[in-house]
Amino acid sequence: MKGTVKWFSRVKGYGFIAPEGGGKEIFVHFSGIEGEGYRNLEEGQQVTYRVEDTPKGPQAVEVRAMMEDKPA
Repeated sequence: MKGTVKWFSRVKGYGFIAPEGGGKEIFVHFSGIEGEGYRNLEEGQQVTYRVEDTPKGPQAVEVRAMMEDKPA
């Protein structure tokens, strides 16, 4: 799935993603972000992710930042 980071708190280590095409915002925890070292997301950042059902509700996992096309 694709979406946009609505907000993410570096301090708290979680935030929410707004799905592309609308719908309920999806919770994202820093542990669900792919990458090495400190994992963080920026407000407005485009991401891809998979939704996993957890006891507390849907959560984004395998979250990856989408690379912006840069002019040559």
